[in-house]
Amino acid sequence: MAAVVLVHGLYHRPEHFALVAERLRIAGTEVLVPELHRGSLSADTAAVQAVIDSLPEPPTVLGHSYGGSVITGVRGAGHLVYLAAFVSDAGESAANLGGASLQLQDAIKPESDGSTSLHPDRAADVLYGGCPEPLAAWAVGLLRAQAPGCGRGIPEHHSWKHTSSTYIVCAQDLAIDPVLQRKMASRCTDVREWQTGHSPFVGQPDLVVGLLQELLAANTLRRPDEGVTRCVGTGDL
Repeated sequence: MAAVVLVHGLYHRPEHFALVAERLRIAGTEVLVPELHRGSLSADTAAVQAVIDSLPEPPTVLGHSYGGSVITGVRGAGHLVYLAAFVSDAGESAANLGGASLQLQDAIKPESDGSTSLHPDRAADVLYGGCPEPLAAWAVGLLRAQAPGCGRGIPEHHSWKHTSSTYIVCAQDLAIDPVLQRKMASRCTDVREWQTGHSPFVGQPDLVVGLLQELLAANTLRRPDEGVTRCVGTGDL
């Protein structure tokens, strides 16, 4: 059975992918959505790597936003999908690539334990702009506090240099500047642009489902570390 691994971003939970996961499973696709919030990029990456390693065949792995930093660090994916996500090179973190937009930064509030959370009303506009109001409210209700420092983590491996990849630019995104997205997209083997906000898996899940089914149907899955030639830094040798 074809498998898809969905990797959420900061402040999010696996449940945010529920609409996409349900549709894919009904169509016969195995879907795994690991929980992040392990305290660091390296720990989050290890959690996703464990899921990939549990599968008999290389899966399609989609990372959203910060989830792009996570999937950049894994091995064994058949195809990578970066959805408004960070594509890091050697020495780069999500933060020093450009990080959150000013609108998203304005939505972040510090908590007494050192974590941060999002103002619900601002999060609705920045993360779920364009989504139907009931869905946006549902998604905001799922958001959780975020441990500090994950966005400053630097991947130890750069999977996009060896694995075929698709970047989805969300052209109406208020959380990650679309100009930055297009710059990072140039590192991928295929680029699409959608006229959506930051989280189409909430407001337009069929777009995400259709893309993933297209990739699976086209048999774009490849064996890990084959089929893509990139300029490789010493950290990848």
